Amino acid sequence: MHQVLFYSKGDNTRKLADAIARVLGVKATDIKTASIDPTAHIIFLGSGCYGGKPSEDMMKFIERNDFSGRKIALFGTSGGNAGMEVDLMAVALKHKGATVLGSYHCKGKAFLLFNTGRPNQEDLDGARKFVREMAMLD
Repeated sequence: MHQVLFYSKGDNTRKLADAIARVLGVKATDIKTASIDPTAHIIFLGSGCYGGKPSEDMMKFIERNDFSGRKIALFGTSGGNAGMEVDLMAVALKHKGATVLGSYHCKGKAFLLFNTGRPNQEDLDGARKFVREMAMLD
């Protein structure tokens, strides 16, 4: 069993979460209503990028949960596609004792003008490929 948890303001990261969850045969859950499933082999954790960082809600979620010994696969979306959100999440999770297996990020629509149509089919296909790669590490 795997778990897909995410935070998304503009639905970009939710689209990735839903694509990832479909591959795994589970439901993606917003971190605002989620708790960590103790039986999850791999937790797929995703956030959008806001001001060069993951959402405050995601960082608080990481801080208040125990990730000791947990396997985590990260995903994210950003207007600039730099992937800074997943890099900062990885640092925080490693400090909490998690093993970060890998990460995937892509562009997301920003400010209604930039990256219109993103994440697109190619981005979602990339997320599905990422899931299959991470599941092989289980």
